[in-house]
Amino acid sequence: MRLLRKRGFSNIRAFASSRSAGTTVEGIEVEEAGAGALVAGDLDLCFFSIGTELSAELVPQAVAASALCIDKSSAFRLDNGVPLVVPEVNGARASANEGIVANPNCCTIPLAIALAPLREAAGLRRVRVATYQSASGAGADAMERLRSELPEEHDLRMDWALEGDEFDEESKIRAETRKILELPELPVSATCVRVPVLIGHAEAVWVETEESLSAATAESILDEAPGVRIEPFPTPGQAVQTEDVLVGRVRQDPTVENGLVLFVVCDNLVKGAALNAVQIAELLLGARALV
Repeated sequence: MRLLRKRGFSNIRAFASSRSAGTTVEGIEVEEAGAGALVAGDLDLCFFSIGTELSAELVPQAVAASALCIDKSSAFRLDNGVPLVVPEVNGARASANEGIVANPNCCTIPLAIALAPLREAAGLRRVRVATYQSASGAGADAMERLRSELPEEHDLRMDWALEGDEFDEESKIRAETRKILELPELPVSATCVRVPVLIGHAEAVWVETEESLSAATAESILDEAPGVRIEPFPTPGQAVQTEDVLVGRVRQDPTVENGLVLFVVCDNLVKGAALNAVQIAELLLGARALV
């Protein structure tokens, strides 16, 4: 709510399940997100952050009532005809929608922002990424559990569904990165782990480019890229409540041809989630105003 108001949105309504209906959030009474409310035809733009199963059920109902929908779940991200958008990377794709625009995974967003300018400068041959994801990515209960733990109880966690040899989080990062960058055959390998940090996802990224690119040139390119802020040693603490994606430790990888290594951090609740969705909305509303 606060972010929407900060960026000039008005006439905001809030919807939730029956458990939260009737409560007040920042002066707005929460309504029940039933089918009746979504098909009434008086909603212009809807943000959904309700999980894959419910999004698959409710988003099409809102679209049928002529609402533009921005969905945070994975329900539609890889569907043909549904743009998967990071505004700094492929914002032009947002308008090519059939009522739904998908908001990417909270680790895909900063990864795509870091990779896109390198792709433009030198092409991409291969990407490997290790993610260090905060507790907030698993929800409020995970944050409370971390707060209640003693330091000696902190541990790494891997709390995603296992699909064969990979967690679904790892396959999502590969598939979504390929779609956003429009490189369907790009080799992307991800290893994900959750760390005892409340907010802020970090990623160690190894990139092989098609053409040679020095670390100094790569850092200069990234420094000029939209949505990026160069920091020598970026940390999750630096990223909290920050809209930029922080990139640092940019250096050559001497083990492969045309190899680069970089460290990427962002606030997974801001640019990794809410802000990216609001920026998509601004693109959609701006396109409508031009029609």
